[in-house]
Amino acid sequence: MTTSSSEKKLSKKELSSIFWRTFTTSHAWHYERQQHLSFCFAMIPTIKKLYDKPEDRIAAYKRHLEFYNCQTTMQPLITSIVAAMEEENANNEEFDTSSISSMKVALMGPLAGIGDSLIAGTLRIIATGIVGGLCMGGSILGPILFLALYNVITIALRYLGVKYGYNLGENIISQVSDASVMQKLTAALSIVGLMVIGGMIATNVVVTTPLAFDLSGTAFSLQETLDSIFPALLPVGVFAGLFALNKRGVNVLAQIIGIMVIGVVLGIFGILG
Repeated sequence: MTTSSSEKKLSKKELSSIFWRTFTTSHAWHYERQQHLSFCFAMIPTIKKLYDKPEDRIAAYKRHLEFYNCQTTMQPLITSIVAAMEEENANNEEFDTSSISSMKVALMGPLAGIGDSLIAGTLRIIATGIVGGLCMGGSILGPILFLALYNVITIALRYLGVKYGYNLGENIISQVSDASVMQKLTAALSIVGLMVIGGMIATNVVVTTPLAFDLSGTAFSLQETLDSIFPALLPVGVFAGLFALNKRGVNVLAQIIGIMVIGVVLGIFGILG
C-alpha cells in the first residue's frame, strides 16, 4: 500500500468500535440475510472515517448489507480484515470492490465451522464439565466460574481477531497490490465462495421426492436415480429458481409463502417427500 499525507487511515478508535459492535452479531437476525445488519452496524464508524462522499458511503453500506452468517466469536476477525480492504479501497481508485464481498463469503463458511467446533462444541463443553460439580452442589461459584472461563477466552479471541485481522488484511493487500494479482485473488475468492454456498445448499436445503415407478417389473426410484446422476440436484434446482426470482426483484415474503403453499400441495399429491 502506498502512503501519503492525504491517505486515509483507520485509528484505534475505529478498530475499538469494531470490537464492541461485533457483540451484536446475532442480535439482529432474520431468514433472508441472517447477520447482515449487525455486520453493517460494526462497519459504520469505519465507513464514516474512510468515505467523505455520501454516494461512497451508501455503496459501502450496500456491500455490507449482503447475506452474512458466521460464528459470533469469529466476526471480529472477518470484520477487521474487511475494514483493511475498505481502507485500501478509499485510497486506491483502481481497487476492485467485488473482492471485499468475495473475501467475506470465502471466510465466513470455514471460520463458522472452526468457531462452532472450538467454541460451541469444545470450550463450552469443557467449561460445563469443570463447573458441573459445583452447580450440582448448589454453589453460586458454579455459574460464576463458567461465565468467567467461557467469556474470558471468547473475549480474548475477539480482541486478537481485531488486532491481527486488520494487520492480516493490510498484508494481503500490500502483497497483491498488482492489478493482475488482485484479479486472480478475486477470482480465487469467488470460487471458494461458490464452494461454500454450494456446500450450504447441499447440507441445509432438503428437497426429496418419493416418486417410484415399476418399469417392466423393475422398481425405479426417481430420487435414487437423481442422486446417482447429480447428488442434491433437487435442492440446487430449487435454489436456482429462487435465485432467479431474487434477480427479478420478487418480494422475499411472497417467495416464502409460495414455498410453503407449493410444498404442501406437492406433498399432498406425493410428489415431494
